[in-house]
Amino acid sequence: MLLLQLEDIKQLLTNVGEKNFFLQLIDTLQSDYKRWFEFDKKPRLASHVDLGVIELMPISNALYYAFKYVNGHPKNPQKNKLTVMATGQLSLCATGEPLLYCEMTLLTALRTAATSAMVAKYVANKNSSVLALIGTGAQSEFQYLAYSFIFDLQEVRYFDIDDHAMQKFATNMAKFEIKLTACKNATEAVIGADLITTCTADKCQQTVLTKAMIDKPVFINALGGDCPGKTELEKALLEDATIVVEYLAQTKIEGEIQQLNDDFSCVELHQIISQQVTLNVQTQGTIIYDSVGFALEDYAILRLVYRLAQQYQLGQQIDMIPHLTDVKDLFSLLK
Repeated sequence: MLLLQLEDIKQLLTNVGEKNFFLQLIDTLQSDYKRWFEFDKKPRLASHVDLGVIELMPISNALYYAFKYVNGHPKNPQKNKLTVMATGQLSLCATGEPLLYCEMTLLTALRTAATSAMVAKYVANKNSSVLALIGTGAQSEFQYLAYSFIFDLQEVRYFDIDDHAMQKFATNMAKFEIKLTACKNATEAVIGADLITTCTADKCQQTVLTKAMIDKPVFINALGGDCPGKTELEKALLEDATIVVEYLAQTKIEGEIQQLNDDFSCVELHQIISQQVTLNVQTQGTIIYDSVGFALEDYAILRLVYRLAQQYQLGQQIDMIPHLTDVKDLFSLLK
C-alpha cells in the first residue's frame, strides 16, 4: 500500500508544476463527471458533534473505491488547529485491496478550487477579469490560483470579517502580478466582479450575499463549509438565478438550496460537463454554483495523485495488509 504524506504531495506539486497540476486535475474531474452514471453514489455520512462535524465521503465504480475522512470545526483556529483536516484512501474494487493512503487536507483545497474553476469555465463569461472573494480563509488563495489558469484575471477584490485573515491573504498574494483591492464589506467587494466566491465557515444561517448587491449577471460560487442549517446566500438571490449542483441528493441536505421549496429546478454538474445542458451567464443571467463538495472530486484527485506518485516515484510502501504463504492461515501471524 502506497503512503503519500504531506511532503510527498508538496514534492509532487513541485515536480509537476502548479499550473500543470491544476489543468491535469480539471481534465481528470471532467473525465470522471462524464462517467457519472458508472459510479455508485450516496450523500456523505455526517456525524455532527459539539463545535463541528466529522464526515465520511465514499464513492466507487468498477475500477476503484475511494473515500475521504474529513472534519469541519469552525472554532478550531482559536486553538491553533485547522478548521478542515482530511485523509483519503483508494482501493482496487476487483479485490478490495487498498492501494493508496493519502493526506487530503491540502488535496481537498486543490480539488475544491479546481472544481470551482472548471464549473466557471463552462458557465461564466469567458472575458471574466474581476474575482471577488468573500471570506479569505484557508481556501481563498487556492480559488485565485485555479481561476487564474482559466481566466485572464486583472483584479481580486476581497473581504473577511477577520482582519488577520485579510492580511494573511494579502501577504500570500503579494507574489502574484494581480491588482488586490481590500474592501470594507461584502457589498464593496462584489462591485464590478465577474466571478464571486463566498467562503465562510460558521455553521449557521447567515446572509453574506444578497440579490440587491449584484449589479450585473455574474457567476457565483457558493462554497463555504456546508452542513444542514448552514447557508450564505439570500433566498431571493437563489430564486432569481440558475442553480448548478454537484449531486442533488446531497445538496438538498446541506447546500444553499435548503432554503427553497421542493418545486425548484436546478442542473446537476454532470449534465453540463457532458454537454447535455448548455448554460452561460450571458444568456441565462446570474448562475449560482451551489458547491458542497462531492466524493467524486476526491476520487478524481486520488486517482490522479496515485498515477503521478508512481510516475515520479514518490511516497513509501507501508505494510498494512498481511502477506501470508497460506492466505487462509491468518492465525500464523500470532506464532
